[in-house]
Amino acid sequence: MVFAASPLALAQELLAILHRDGDRLRRIDDYLHGRHSDPYMPPQADDEYRLLARRAVSNWMPLLVSTPAQALYVDGYRPGSGTSATSEPDSETPEWEHWQRSRLDGRQAAVYRGALTYGHAFTMTERGRSGDVITRGLSALKTSALYEDPANDHTPHAALTVTTWPQGDQPGTARLWDAKREYVVTFRSLSDEKSVRLQGGTLHGSSECPVTRFAAWVDLEGRTLGVIEPMICVQDRINQTVFDLLLAQSYGSTKVRTVTGMAPPVQRDPETGEPVLDAQGNPIPVRINHNSRRFLFAEDPDVKFGSLDETPLGGFIDSIEMSIRHLSALAQVPPQTILGQIANLSAEALQAAEVSLSRMISEVRTGFGESWERVFRLAGELAGNASSAEDFRGEVVWRDMESRSLAQSADALGKLRTQLGIPERGLWRRVPGVTQTELEDWEQMREDDDSVGQLAGALNRATPEDAAPIEKAAA
Repeated sequence: MVFAASPLALAQELLAILHRDGDRLRRIDDYLHGRHSDPYMPPQADDEYRLLARRAVSNWMPLLVSTPAQALYVDGYRPGSGTSATSEPDSETPEWEHWQRSRLDGRQAAVYRGALTYGHAFTMTERGRSGDVITRGLSALKTSALYEDPANDHTPHAALTVTTWPQGDQPGTARLWDAKREYVVTFRSLSDEKSVRLQGGTLHGSSECPVTRFAAWVDLEGRTLGVIEPMICVQDRINQTVFDLLLAQSYGSTKVRTVTGMAPPVQRDPETGEPVLDAQGNPIPVRINHNSRRFLFAEDPDVKFGSLDETPLGGFIDSIEMSIRHLSALAQVPPQTILGQIANLSAEALQAAEVSLSRMISEVRTGFGESWERVFRLAGELAGNASSAEDFRGEVVWRDMESRSLAQSADALGKLRTQLGIPERGLWRRVPGVTQTELEDWEQMREDDDSVGQLAGALNRATPEDAAPIEKAAA
């Protein structure tokens, strides 16, 4: 794709993209937050029907986003070849210092959730007011980017994010970045190209656009896809079935007692004995206080008592469970996570049920990892670190979030050490829940222990007759 050289034309095109995709992204946002389409109901439905329709919304969308997002956590960065490269992640590298300065330990989750929800999210790397280089997340609802090849390019040609929306007579504002400069954009509406104005044009310090896209899945047409949009039809089906269940539960789940051949008593004037009539001229019946402690009887032999059976609810419940299982299969979320039912399942069976989710998470990690590596290169360039800016072999380290007990992990790691001869320090990272800081503490403790042992050995060799006391003192 060939873009116009004018920054104004780029701003107009990027705002037009936000306008074009706005309805689709807002619909996804509505379904994430429980604002779903109403289930089908008759046109003459009363307020009671509409109340049941609102209560029928069973929002499964946050779970579909949270399940893979909670398994995504960057725990370190391993630099590639270069003067500062190390074989193991190090918390003192410039890349990880930038990560901590940007507070991405906590903010990274918002980027993942945005990308999984809408199909893509963005980050922007810049030098802050204090002079430090920081990275912050940008919402897909307010940000758009242009690529020469959207399916394959990792570097956008230009990007724009809205900072304030138009309100009344006040125009909206946005920030625009191209390969060299940053501009301030004002606009009256996303669809009004003639109202777009440009200000500034300051150098942002990078050799390319400082905005990075995090895409969950991208096809060869450059289209991004999240986990919510394909599930909207299934979610609507679940809501419709729950609505039908509530209707049957409210109006037909109890037995109805019937009486034929008997007219109800009517209210009568105590003085004249004449029936009391309503506004339409009909006799007003006497309200019968009937409950399970009272009996109905009639003197007329032609009176017959009967009942209407209740509507069985089992079919509705089975239909809901079937739709939820379909949702689980299509979203690659284990059924026990959605249904909350675990009965007599072994550890192997649970692990097999999570294979599909693990494969999806591995796929998403690959794409997100490439995006974080570009962020580190941008930060290195802005910080003046040439080795970090040109490090295309570095990679982020994802925390192992699989649910395994410490005893199982210890047994497996011990077998790897004794049977395969893998160095024990190479297995430290596979300990469940271990952080980069803890690994470095272990490394320092190991070096301290080695130093004490070497000192004790040297003293023992120098004075072999006092070996035992010296070893005891050194310990």
